[in-house]
Amino acid sequence: MDTTKLTNQTVKEAIEAWQQGDRKTWLSFFVPDARLLDDGHPRDFQTFSAEAIGHERFTSIDKVEDDGLSVFGKFHSDAWGDFKTFFKFRINDKGNFDLLEIGQADY
Repeated sequence: MDTTKLTNQTVKEAIEAWQQGDRKTWLSFFVPDARLLDDGHPRDFQTFSAEAIGHERFTSIDKVEDDGLSVFGKFHSDAWGDFKTFFKFRINDKGNFDLLEIGQADY
């Protein structure tokens, strides 16, 4: 999968870790108590990461917004099939992600 559209280097490295199923590297980009919103609903970030990494992945990156912090693309989940999704990252003043918003996208 082509990640050249990803303009924020930290987001790019995190997405590449996600795509490779590398949970340890993925988690290293986040604060320990990172928050997750899934279609606007709070969800445990650590549990999500443990369950999804290696079983879910982007199949394309279609657009990037918000200075590279919002990623939209086609996505595959072993459990839920194929759909369009977004990952929206919020970065703190130390350069780590403290919030990830995910959900189905309509674009």
